[in-house]
Amino acid sequence: MDTYSLFKILHLLGVALFLGNIIVTGWWKGMADRHGDPRVVAFAQRQVTLTDFIFTFGGILIIVAGGYGMAYAGGPELSTGFVALGQGLFYAAGVIWVGILIPVQWVQARMAKAFADGGPIPTRYWSLGRIWLAAGLTATVLPVMSLMVMVGKVSL
Repeated sequence: MDTYSLFKILHLLGVALFLGNIIVTGWWKGMADRHGDPRVVAFAQRQVTLTDFIFTFGGILIIVAGGYGMAYAGGPELSTGFVALGQGLFYAAGVIWVGILIPVQWVQARMAKAFADGGPIPTRYWSLGRIWLAAGLTATVLPVMSLMVMVGKVSL
């Protein structure tokens, strides 16, 4: 197997890890919030924070290493239309993740510690949850669009 193919496999593994985690994490956090039990909500919030750090961030590192590795090993130039567009969508999701999602979920995680033993969930937690949901949906759609651009080699 050539170097390009090895980097491509690495890249695709990163994509599967990244997208799988952000989709599944959003689902089970949404279901936990819908359940409403403070212990369940607090547990889910803690897991969102941990899985984002381990799997989402880990997936990002693998995606970047595989993608730039493919370019280095003789794949498409980074300035090729579909590669540039795909990267732009991916980086836009990263800006949302770093600028909105991480700060919101850290605040929510600190709040969840206070109600983890079954205490009342503050109204602010739910307000932040709506922000997290809106930003999270956007930060999920963008990399899915990036995947479609990259696989379909779609350029503007």
